[in-house]
Amino acid sequence: MGQYVELGSVRTWYEAEGAGDPLLLLHGGLCTNETWGAQRPDFAARYRVFLPERRGHGRTPDVAGPFSYQDMADDTIAFIEAVVGGSAHLVGWSDGGIVALLVAIARPDLVRKVVAMGANFLPGPVSTAAPQMFDAMAADSADMAFFREAYGAVSPDGADHWPVVVRKEADMIRTQPTIPAESLARMGMPTLVLVGDDDLITLEHTIALYRAIPDSQLAVVPGTSHGLPLEKPGLVNQLILDFLTTDPGPTVFPVRRAGNTSAGSRA
Repeated sequence: MGQYVELGSVRTWYEAEGAGDPLLLLHGGLCTNETWGAQRPDFAARYRVFLPERRGHGRTPDVAGPFSYQDMADDTIAFIEAVVGGSAHLVGWSDGGIVALLVAIARPDLVRKVVAMGANFLPGPVSTAAPQMFDAMAADSADMAFFREAYGAVSPDGADHWPVVVRKEADMIRTQPTIPAESLARMGMPTLVLVGDDDLITLEHTIALYRAIPDSQLAVVPGTSHGLPLEKPGLVNQLILDFLTTDPGPTVFPVRRAGNTSAGSRA
């Protein structure tokens, strides 16, 4: 069961389950909490899992004005402060991964570890393998059926508001985010950068994100696309849980981490 919490002008819907340290699951763009169905049982077995739906997504109504990743990050910060009441792990997918990065940069005191899955730090036209898709995003297209049906089933704004949300999302993706590399370099919490080997976000951009965040870890999931948590949930869940529950051990031939004594060579 879920409930609403008033966060300024945003009446945010969230669900919570499990027990343990707090963990936020931040869904992708145009998605609902239902897309986390393959992750929820595994994560809730170890953590107190919170699933907020962002403005204009799922059961959270839209608000006036354009979509902004920074606004969504500010909403998430307000959620952590009001509902969680302390620091939490952030697991974000796609847009949710961008939001997780922005929250970690702005409020590191509220973030324990970050998993950024299929996330980008520069706008879609320069970070994705198919930039033309954002010009072709049509609310009534067959490609959007999965998202359109999920939205219409739960949105308090009604199915007729769907084209408005699609337009806002497309406009945001074309021009956002623009996270400076120096901001990523200030992230001091453990971070896992996770991506499919045939992801919408290019591997080159993903590697640039990995290299920009100090002491981050990188995992490329074989045989998957931008939908990797749906396509190989067992492997994705294992990678995330291993990262969250263990600290990195020493490696035999460190290069990038050669100056990190905690992960230095014992050879």
